[in-house]
Amino acid sequence: MVPEQEEVAAQVAGRMSSGSRPWIRSVLLFALSAFAAISIARLMRSIDWDAVGSALAHLLWWQPVVLLAVLVVRQVANAAPLSYYIEGVSLYRATLNDMSASTLTAFAPPPSDMALRVAMFSSWGVKTPVAIAGTTMNAMTFFIVRFAAPLLGFVLVFATGRTVGLRWLDAISLGIAAFLVAAVLIMTRSEVAARRLGEGCGKVACRFKKSISPSEWAEKCTMFQQELESRFRFAFPRSILVSLGMVACDGLLLLLALRFVGIDAQTLSLADIAVAFLFAFPLTAFPMSGMGVVDVLIAVACVEAAGSGVQEPVFAALIIWRIFNVAGPLLLGIVAGALWKRSMKKPGLARPDVD
Repeated sequence: MVPEQEEVAAQVAGRMSSGSRPWIRSVLLFALSAFAAISIARLMRSIDWDAVGSALAHLLWWQPVVLLAVLVVRQVANAAPLSYYIEGVSLYRATLNDMSASTLTAFAPPPSDMALRVAMFSSWGVKTPVAIAGTTMNAMTFFIVRFAAPLLGFVLVFATGRTVGLRWLDAISLGIAAFLVAAVLIMTRSEVAARRLGEGCGKVACRFKKSISPSEWAEKCTMFQQELESRFRFAFPRSILVSLGMVACDGLLLLLALRFVGIDAQTLSLADIAVAFLFAFPLTAFPMSGMGVVDVLIAVACVEAAGSGVQEPVFAALIIWRIFNVAGPLLLGIVAGALWKRSMKKPGLARPDVD
């Protein structure tokens, strides 16, 4: 890496180490949670739940099958970066790994999910450092795409002549995505830069948890850089594209749910739905994919675009959407874990980790 890049890494680490106090983060999270709770409570009181039930009655027997097919494609796309970042891991195994670990996260605190991921990769002969590096990059790629989603929303807003309004706040999300891209590029292009960035992040993290050692984070970032350097150019652009495909599948689930409850294109256009979804998508970073907060934002945007008459059908569609993009992956993860356990019982398939 050239000296200019190393200087950038040092600047990024320095800025991170001079970050805000922990209490600021706590206050912001509390304020956001309070705002979300008040907004959800007020909205719930205004809903005619009988009308929501009538909208759900529009669902035909074959439509859940279509939604399930889209969900499976979504989950495969979500796992695909693992097969790009970790050499020798097939798309099938990557999908089993990702779905199993995602389900475990809902029932057990971290790092239980990482322990399961490593155990699964180890059973397939993948070295632990490689598994951890690939899994980390898989998460980083998704976070980049998650926080960059409003960029597509801004494109739609300007292309269709809509007003931006409070959506300018999503510029913060774009800033986070840009920072993550810069951090990934720095860490994968220079061992020295990776060490400096890891140390800077460690200095910030130890303010929240005193047991964290910045020097250990620096060493881990160095190992991370060494493991990924050879595959980054191949894996990163492909992972970004397939992650965008995953977001598109999630949006398609929402679109189909809205159409299946009787909201046609004349009432709520594809552009209306896409704008509502893309600007709310960064908040899926909250637990349970931002359930509640994201739903309210989408519902408000849809009502703003089509009028109060769509409020109940929209909530019916959101219920269906949440069944398939929250509960659905949990069930698929249980199936994935069972398939892995079953394969472990077959002779010749389990291979120990060799460091």
